[in-house]
Amino acid sequence: MSTSLARSPLPDEQIAVVRRLLAGATAEQRQWLSGYIAGFQAAADTRATPAAAPAAKLPLTILYASESGNAETLAIQARKAAARAGFGVKVLDMADAAPADIARAGNLLVIASTWGEGDPPQRAEAFHTALMAPDAPRFDAVRYATLALGDRAYARFCETGRQFDARLAALGAKRIAELVECDLDYKKPAAGWIDGALRALAEQAEPGAAVIHVDFARTAPVEADDAPRVADAEITAHINLNSSRSDIETYHVELSLAGSGLTYQPGDAIGFVPRNDPALVDAVLKVTGLTDDPALHAALRHRLDITTLTRAHLTDYARLTGDAALRSLADDEARAADYLRDRQLIDLLEAAPHRLTATQLTDLLRPLPPRLYSVASSQAAVGEEAHLLIAKVEWESHGRARHGVASGDVATHRSVGDTLPIYVKPNPHFRLPAGADAAVIMIGPGTGVAPFRAFMQEREAGGASGRNWLFFGARRFTHDFLYQLEWQDWLKSGVLSRIDLAFSRDQHEKIYVQHRMWAARRELYAWLRDGAFVYVCGDVKAMAKDVHAMLLAIIADQSGCDADAAAAELREIQRAGRYRRDVY
Repeated sequence: MSTSLARSPLPDEQIAVVRRLLAGATAEQRQWLSGYIAGFQAAADTRATPAAAPAAKLPLTILYASESGNAETLAIQARKAAARAGFGVKVLDMADAAPADIARAGNLLVIASTWGEGDPPQRAEAFHTALMAPDAPRFDAVRYATLALGDRAYARFCETGRQFDARLAALGAKRIAELVECDLDYKKPAAGWIDGALRALAEQAEPGAAVIHVDFARTAPVEADDAPRVADAEITAHINLNSSRSDIETYHVELSLAGSGLTYQPGDAIGFVPRNDPALVDAVLKVTGLTDDPALHAALRHRLDITTLTRAHLTDYARLTGDAALRSLADDEARAADYLRDRQLIDLLEAAPHRLTATQLTDLLRPLPPRLYSVASSQAAVGEEAHLLIAKVEWESHGRARHGVASGDVATHRSVGDTLPIYVKPNPHFRLPAGADAAVIMIGPGTGVAPFRAFMQEREAGGASGRNWLFFGARRFTHDFLYQLEWQDWLKSGVLSRIDLAFSRDQHEKIYVQHRMWAARRELYAWLRDGAFVYVCGDVKAMAKDVHAMLLAIIADQSGCDADAAAAELREIQRAGRYRRDVY
């Protein structure tokens, strides 16, 4: 022992400690010390060994174009699935992307909604225009797949997704999975597309590419996100805001959120699945010979869409009935489009009546889609309540009176004391500015004024110092000035800095909000130059386009620039988040 210690590399003081420790140790203790020292050395050896470099991840960009938030939600779902599968993933809104950047992405998933009659979502307009331009960059080094979201009620179903898919291929990108098109019931096919596209990207990676090899057989399949929380909200107020002499009805509806746990912010929407008109349900059941089926009646009243008529309905019903004339109509795109215009399912069933089984009828139908309404209140002012502004939609076509499904349900078949199953649909792209001193210009004719009532309640409750300017329009001042007393009180108190009104039928020549904008163009442009935020809410087909065109005209007129420069300036305002639209 002494000879061994004499040759030790330990200094004398440490040798002395070892001697004292071993002198009184038993055989068992010395054995334990020996094992401890061996274990300590093994751990040291492990720490000294350099850790292997982490495996490089296959990079992936998920690019989305969203209007109501569905495409954005799916992009986040795809990001989570890709991260679990070992991809190095990033998600981009098309509003924050440029084709030149995406052309270097390498691996790309595109999720795109179609808006209106085949248009791209408003936040994707600039990207769409640049990608379709003759000078768009090549995408030869990109592998991609596209998911298209749409609504078969529109003739140009999934048009935006189709355009993106075809254009990327034309620019040299390699399609690694076929385009998938989704109707309103998109969650299940979208989940399947995400799983399949990720699998294809991993399996078709270039030889030698740095990629984590994923065992997809042991990876849980992508599942659709949970549905939003739905709560039964009691209707506590149900008031027609138009006078009895008006030719329209617009209902202010107050809902109690007490005990629901639901919260919202100004700019968000409240959604609910409406009930079909019971008279229309009876008509559908009568023409199909299914009047004695209570379960089917309940399904048509509460769960299935019995108003929308699409070309797919023509094809499926022709196949089901064997009707040659109907098959010929369905096969002719132009004739089918003409027939579908302003017709509903009941028109088809009555034009070619046929007895069906309950299964045959329900197989023709899609789920009844929810309807969304901009919330017309701020919880800072109303607490556990949510207010909605709903215009009753009525029209006549092809000799039949028609009613909006949701607006008709609320206006005609709901009253105080009833409950409405609702959920909150956040809209982060239509929120008030973060700064309380920011100026706000609000353009919202008709029910488009709903979110701006919420804005004013929020700014008043929070003591915001920023200026507020409202452009509001309706048919007649006397009969259709929605929330008139509230706007006048806010104007008197100074919460509302200015209001410009356009009542189209109070004079011989119709006047709309865009005309009031032009009359106030000098002041409006000065507000824009000073950093004001512009919000537009309402009809997408006419009003929103006219307002957009007027903004371009005002910028060109006041700055002295040409149309291209005006468009560039408005795009910069939009890119800065100061031009926000919630249109429908």
